[in-house]
Amino acid sequence: MTTEHQQVNKPKSNRKLISMLVIGCIGMFGFGFALVPLYDVLCEKLGINGKPANTASSYQAITVDTSRIVTVEFISQVQTGMPWQFEPQTKRLEVHPGELIHTAFLARNMSDRATVGQAIPSVSPGQGAAFFNKTECFCFNQQHLAASTSAELPLIFFVDPQLPESIHTLTLSYTLYDITDKQLASAIEQGAAK
Repeated sequence: MTTEHQQVNKPKSNRKLISMLVIGCIGMFGFGFALVPLYDVLCEKLGINGKPANTASSYQAITVDTSRIVTVEFISQVQTGMPWQFEPQTKRLEVHPGELIHTAFLARNMSDRATVGQAIPSVSPGQGAAFFNKTECFCFNQQHLAASTSAELPLIFFVDPQLPESIHTLTLSYTLYDITDKQLASAIEQGAAK
């Protein structure tokens, strides 16, 4: 009788186990989806995401800390398949916190058609992103380049004097993405709406 009783309960326990596993999988999937926005919010609040502000900072005459030098390095990358050359005019600058700095990146469209690019910045270490302020940046706008043309893309920035003493080097990295197709789709969509 015990063997027969165990065989009757086995399908019930298997169904219960399968149900628990399915619920666990759905819960993990939902948690994975929630992690991305939670991570962005948490990093933004803690100032550790390495993403500098996407809006221009205003520069008031602040006291320049001439007793301190911060090295700012510039790195550029281009999305795979994008027909542009993109590089910093200067790869490294030594600046005093509070000093307004003018530099530029150079872009060249190597293709035989007009293209549109959008640069996405990142600052490392992430704790330094909140202290790197851009007053003018090509990354605030989309860059339109005709076929086989080049442009100098301006960048004006300052490092906040409140930058922690432990940070001696900031690396500003730009990744340039080809958004030509998105621009074309948007223009078509706007034309159809009129």
